[in-house]
Order: sequence, then structure tokens, then C-alpha cells
Amino acid sequence: MKKETAVIFDMDGVICHTNPYHSMAFREFFSKRNLAPTDAEFADHMFGKSNSYILSHFLKRKVEGKELLELENEKESLFRELYGPNISPIAGITKFIRDLKENGAKIGVATSAPYANFELILSKVLIGKDLGSVLTSEDVEKHKPDPEIYLKSAKNLDVDPENCIVFEDSYSGVSAALNAGMRVVGVLSSHTQEELPPCNMYIENYNEMTFRKVAGLL
Repeated sequence: MKKETAVIFDMDGVICHTNPYHSMAFREFFSKRNLAPTDAEFADHMFGKSNSYILSHFLKRKVEGKELLELENEKESLFRELYGPNISPIAGITKFIRDLKENGAKIGVATSAPYANFELILSKVLIGKDLGSVLTSEDVEKHKPDPEIYLKSAKNLDVDPENCIVFEDSYSGVSAALNAGMRVVGVLSSHTQEELPPCNMYIENYNEMTFRKVAGLL
């Protein structure tokens, strides 16, 4: 593959502050089933995890197949209803993506969320035209921390994994990118620096981020 630079973004907690709304949706979903997970349980078993893992963990049984699709659709519909009127990108991201594009970086999104959530967010965060690869939960068999989604993204973008820089906010997401052999910038929207695996850089938002800064990580 070509010696080019790619920047790959997770979505929840990286492009937008969605996690509080995912928590609200899951609380409503679980309350209908007489369950009340704590904030600590959500932090450990929700952020950055696939719905198959989350539902199986909290319902204390394997959730798969048709049931998984039905329950996932119920919960994600709740999320989209709650978040739709409140979509707000993390500060500076659109300007940062424009700088990446102007400097020739290839850009992708790799999220554990379903494609319908991606469509909702991209209806307000207008970066779709800049993306060379989009992978969602429907596009992989193994979810984060498995590196599949990031290795597929690198292949889609025609860039070697060692020339990819990933922006992630969760333990499983950072682990997936590291497992793919990529550099990682930890976005501290959901976790503290100490709660994430060691990253190459940490940021609160994108206000000070530039192509030059991320290229310097390679």
C-alpha cells in the first residue's frame, strides 16, 4: 500500500458527545426490564462496547440473532429520538478535518454504532464528503477491542496500518487501534487519561489540533 497518512475517527465520544444520550437511552431501555445499572457499570460495560456485549452483559445471558437485532433497534431508536434534537460536534472537529483534507490526509470513521446512528449525526455534522471510508457495526464480525474494524479501514483507505492515526475515547476502542498497530490519540470525553491504555497523545477537544501535529506522531 502507498506511504500516505490516514486519520480514522471513532464516532461516539470522538465526533460528538453522544455518550450521555446513550446512557439515557439504555436507562430507559433497562428500566422497562426492571434493571438499573449504575454509572460505574455503564463506564465499565457500555462506552466503546458493541450492543451484543452490552445487552448480553446486563441481561446476563447471550443475546444474539433475531433477538439482538430487535433489542438493538429498540435501544438505538430511543437514542436517536433523544439525541436528534441535540446533535453537537466536539469543539474544533470540522475545522480539524478540513485541515487534514487540505494536507492530503485520508479520513475515515470506524464506529461500533449502527449505520442509522452515523446517518443521523452526519445530517448535522457535515463531514461526509471528506470521508474515504465509513465502517459501522454492520460491517464487521468481531467488535472492538478486536482490530478488525481498523484493519479494514486501513485497507479501504489504501494506507498501511503503521501510517494510520486513530482518535478514540474508550478502553476497548484504544485497544482495538493499538492491536491494529496504529498510533492513537485519546479523546478524554468519556474517560480520564488513567482509565485508557497508553496513547501517543491526549486531547480534550480539537481546537488546537492540526495535520502537522498528528503527522508528527508517525
